[in-house]
Amino acid sequence: MALSPGVRALQAMAALARAGLRIERPDRLPRALAALVLTGPTMAGGVAAAAARYPRAAAVADDDGELTYAALWQRSDAVARSLRDGGVGVGATIGLLHRNHRGFVVSLLAAAKLGADIVYLNTGFAGPQLADVVTNEGIDVVLHDDEDGPDVPPDLLGSWSQSQLDAIAGRRSLVPFVASRHVGRTVILTSGTTGRPKGAQRNGLGSPDTLAPLLSTIPLRARDTVVIAAPLFHAWGLSHLGLGLALSSTAVVQRQFDPVGVLALVDRHRPAGLVVVPVMLQRILALGGEALARYDTSSLRYIASSGSALGASLATATIQRFGPILYNVYGSTEVSLATIATPEDLRMAPATAGRVAQGSIVRIFDGDGQTCPVGEIGRVFVGSGARFEGYTGGGGKEDIGGLLSSGDVGHFDADGLLYIDGRDDDMIVSGGENVFPAEVEDLLADHPAVAEAAVTGVPDERFGQRLKAVIVCLPGASLTAQEVKDHVRDHLARHKVPGTVEFVDELPRTTTGKLRRRDLA
Repeated sequence: MALSPGVRALQAMAALARAGLRIERPDRLPRALAALVLTGPTMAGGVAAAAARYPRAAAVADDDGELTYAALWQRSDAVARSLRDGGVGVGATIGLLHRNHRGFVVSLLAAAKLGADIVYLNTGFAGPQLADVVTNEGIDVVLHDDEDGPDVPPDLLGSWSQSQLDAIAGRRSLVPFVASRHVGRTVILTSGTTGRPKGAQRNGLGSPDTLAPLLSTIPLRARDTVVIAAPLFHAWGLSHLGLGLALSSTAVVQRQFDPVGVLALVDRHRPAGLVVVPVMLQRILALGGEALARYDTSSLRYIASSGSALGASLATATIQRFGPILYNVYGSTEVSLATIATPEDLRMAPATAGRVAQGSIVRIFDGDGQTCPVGEIGRVFVGSGARFEGYTGGGGKEDIGGLLSSGDVGHFDADGLLYIDGRDDDMIVSGGENVFPAEVEDLLADHPAVAEAAVTGVPDERFGQRLKAVIVCLPGASLTAQEVKDHVRDHLARHKVPGTVEFVDELPRTTTGKLRRRDLA
């Protein structure tokens, strides 16, 4: 049974309270409450409370050093004031085109203070794709990194580079900026692995339905230091940034992901948490034992992974290297949070996506919309109060009884663990047999010579489709196409043996680490 919004909000408040319990000076809480009352229960209000409570604490640590909560508040005030003077406010749509650095956080907070709608733009967009998205999402103003200037369309209300924003942010005023209490829309773009990215919209940045299950399952605590390696413009990194600001924590980020750089950040800042997408874990582990041993990662209380399939071999390798601290979170931009796999779940069943998260509902339906029995593969549907409100261009995901399609196929086992068998549009029909790539990919990834593997379907005159395997070998390892085929034939049914094998240096992925399967063929 779905919980009422009031009950879900109470759950989130209780989870936040548990995460934030600490003994401190008695004057801090009244100051925080006063700041929150003045600003309102918005993201800006949460940062105002943190700035009033811990003004000298670091809000962000990036390549340029640390930015305190007081400085974050002052700098975002200055940017918001200049934007408002330029005609930007409630009703305007601001596009954020920033990599992981303090400028992203300042721009986000300034936009929130204005009550504007915010569209998070992918920094991997080429110029034409960026222009297409800006037009289709009705963006009025783009706040962007300097290197993206040439790609930003000229016919906008405004275009502000990071250099301009830094100069503006340094201005001080004796007159406080009065933040809007209006909560604008948040638009997060889908990965665009099958075409133009769609804008998934919802009101505000955070939701009780996302906060409560994360806080109740993953050991997040107030005033933690957390390395967020995942892109901030995407839902996974963004949710951890918002949650960290609400908990007066310190977000440690680096402008461009680098596996050695991430380990160095963990060694230097001694964080409690590391937030990644699976491909980042792959690249970190690929450094090898000698390189990994140079960095002290013992401070980590959790590694939180989401954004794409984790895979059994990667889950096992991560736990072996870092200990039982890995959490695998499954969901999507549209359906929000569905399941969470704890370290205990992953040690028992490394391939699992976990158990249904608090406040969510997950069902497996067959083609007729009927619930599948345990063990049977079907389409995954999710119910959550944090579900999106539809695409900005119109339309949404398929809905059955108030539950939204995740776009995946999967099954539950007898212990209540969910397994994702693939995308519902990735199924390969070869000689009348249905094959989901994930099963073959997981098997290939377990081969001692394989770093990564992907499987897709290609046209075949005899069978309709045949399987094609694309392999990335480990450094120094050698493997032949016949050895790949023999390995699959020894473990799986004959119709799952790839007819074609290709070896590449790297798999095509989006900036959030998702496989661009259409590029494999």
